[in-house]
Amino acid sequence: MGVTHDFPGGSVVTRRRDQEKQPELERLAALAGAASAEAAVAMEAEAPPVSGPPDLTAAAFFDVDNTMMMGASIFHFARGMAQRKFFTTGDLARFAFDQARFRLLGSESKEGIKRSRETGLSFIAGHSVEEMRAHGEEIYDELMADKIWSGTRALAQMHMDAGQRVWLVTATPVDLAAIIARRLGLTGALGTVLGSEDGVYTGNLVGDLLHGRAKAHAVRALAAREGLDLRRCTAYSDSVNDVPMLSVVGTAVAVNPDGELRDVARKRGWEIRDFRTGRKAAKIGVPSVLGAGALAGAIAVGLAYRKREAS
Repeated sequence: MGVTHDFPGGSVVTRRRDQEKQPELERLAALAGAASAEAAVAMEAEAPPVSGPPDLTAAAFFDVDNTMMMGASIFHFARGMAQRKFFTTGDLARFAFDQARFRLLGSESKEGIKRSRETGLSFIAGHSVEEMRAHGEEIYDELMADKIWSGTRALAQMHMDAGQRVWLVTATPVDLAAIIARRLGLTGALGTVLGSEDGVYTGNLVGDLLHGRAKAHAVRALAAREGLDLRRCTAYSDSVNDVPMLSVVGTAVAVNPDGELRDVARKRGWEIRDFRTGRKAAKIGVPSVLGAGALAGAIAVGLAYRKREAS
C-alpha cells in the first residue's frame, strides 16, 4: 500500500488529482466562454442601438446576481418555474445526485467530469427553447423587474450614453440572461449555453457553467469577435469569484461587494460602489450562483415554494 504524505494544502494524492483535473476544467471553461460569445453575437442583431455616438472599441460587462439584480436570477426563475410545475421532485433528485457525484468523484477521471456536466441540467431535457423563453418573459415581469438595482442600472445607462455596448455576464442560462438584457435595453448577454437540437433542449451543457474563469474566457472571446480593446473596457461584479473577469479589463468596479472582493478591490485600487442600505456587508436575497450545486439549491427552494403554495 502506498504512503500518502500530508502537507499544507492537502495530501500528495489529492494535490496530484487536482492538478490532473485542472487542464480539463480549463478546457471546459474555454469551451463555455467561446459558446457564450457565439450566442451573444447571434443575439446582438436584435439589440437596441447605443444612445450616443458609437464607441466601437470600448464596452462594459455586468455580472447579474447581486450586481445588477437583488439576489440570484436563477432562484427567481426556479421559483417561477416551480409555480408552473415545470419540474418534479424526481427531476431535482436526479440533478442533485449527479452534482453530488461530481463533487465527490469528479476529480477521479476526465470522463467523470464530462459525464457530470452532460447530465447537470438533465431536468430541462425535452422542453423547447421557445417554451423556456416564453416562461422567462413572464417570470421577469412577475419576479425580477422590481429586483433591479437602480444604481447599477444607471451605471449601465452611462456606458450606453457614451456610445458603448453593454453585456450582462452570468452563470444563468443565456436564453434567460438575454431576456433580462433586452428588458433593460442593453446590448446582450453572455451566459451558460444549454445544448439543444431542433429547438429542444438536450439537457447537456456546452462546456461548463459560465462561472469564474469561464466568464473571463467569454469576455475575451467576445472582445476578439467584436474588435474590443479590453484595456478600454469596464467590468462590474459583487463576487470574488469574478476576479478573473474583472482582471481582464482596463477598469474593474466592485458593486455591492462581498467581503473578499472588497479586500481585493482595496488592494488593487478598484472602485467600490455599494447600493445596499443598512448593513453593507449583508447579502440581500440569496447568494449568487457558485456552480451547478447552487443551482440545485435554487431549484430546491422553488420546489419548497410550490409545495407551500399548494398546501
